[in-house]
Amino acid sequence: MVHLVYCDNAGKKGEKVLDKILAGTKTMVVRGAAGRKIPHSRVFAGERLYFMEKGSAFITATAIVKEVQNFVKLSDEEITKTLADHQSKLNLSDKQKVRWHKKCLCLVEFGEVQEITPLAFDHQGNMDDWLIIEKIEDVVVGTSIPYNYEKSKF
Repeated sequence: MVHLVYCDNAGKKGEKVLDKILAGTKTMVVRGAAGRKIPHSRVFAGERLYFMEKGSAFITATAIVKEVQNFVKLSDEEITKTLADHQSKLNLSDKQKVRWHKKCLCLVEFGEVQEITPLAFDHQGNMDDWLIIEKIEDVVVGTSIPYNYEKSKF
């Protein structure tokens, strides 16, 4: 499987996730929720990530998953410690630390980051901020197929 990861680019200094990834100052992304949700337990070492900025229409970078850590039912103290222990890779702003203070966390470390020739993203309704797909062409304009949420279920 491959994964399409939306990156916040709020414009404020410290929030430009994709810029940090391309600069090499961010080598891990986090997703979290009150309960397990995608990509928790559904992303694995060796799989390919594709990145795009939220609000843009183009997929512009790729990387390979190095390691994944999944956590459930974390206490407030455990959440804070987990994020702090990985801050050198996550490079989170204070606002992002608050956003990702969740009981279920999925930490995805990656390497081999490359900018790619931008791929036009075929956005379909109600897509999440992390998509699990067979191949990137499934969400690219001209070759896309209707998004199937079956792959995103537990």
